[in-house]
Amino acid sequence: MLTTQPHLRTRRPSPTTVEYTVSTSPDLTLPLRLLLLTNFVLRTIIGLSVLLLLYSKFALSSFSSPIPTYPQPPAFFTTDYVWFLIHKITPSKPGLLAARLASHIPLVVLLPSSLLILYTILLRIHTTESLLVLRGLGIQTSTSSETYLSTATTRFIPTDKIQDILVNEAFRGFEVRYYLVVVVEGEEDVVVVFPRLLPRRQIVESVWRGARACLYEPHGGKDGGKG
Repeated sequence: MLTTQPHLRTRRPSPTTVEYTVSTSPDLTLPLRLLLLTNFVLRTIIGLSVLLLLYSKFALSSFSSPIPTYPQPPAFFTTDYVWFLIHKITPSKPGLLAARLASHIPLVVLLPSSLLILYTILLRIHTTESLLVLRGLGIQTSTSSETYLSTATTRFIPTDKIQDILVNEAFRGFEVRYYLVVVVEGEEDVVVVFPRLLPRRQIVESVWRGARACLYEPHGGKDGGKG
């Protein structure tokens, strides 16, 4: 329910610009919004719990130092405020439970397990890739990152460097997959569009026709739609 098969959305900000976006994100209905909110809350709780467990393990070591105390809450979004929260949480029931668990879990088990959990909860649910076509200027490809800690990977290719836009086919396992490529002047390797999702042939051909029309035809770019 949280994801779908890669589907195409087309946006035309101007007659000479068209953006093709392939995503695994379904339409944001109210139930889906509530489900995503629940997922976010659960991820936040799990992440904070893991961080508290790691801190509790550190507090039990010889490298720890006394937690500073503050008579009044420090300014929000400061290092002092973080220490203030730690001072409040440590003697609480969750803090005592974390300390008890940390004392029984070896560091060689706790550290890699915690890092794996933190990495997992930072993974993006949806993958989004796009191709922005600007007549007379070039094209820009974009691929969303795997985690929320990094930004999307983008690349701009000017029109005078584009030799051709093609649809290639290749074997992936026991099936034939079609993918869109851009042949760039002076580069041995082609640029694969939508490299992570590799959408179905209908989407690839639709984007190929629309991109070529927008780049090379005076009144093109009208092909391609939601798939």
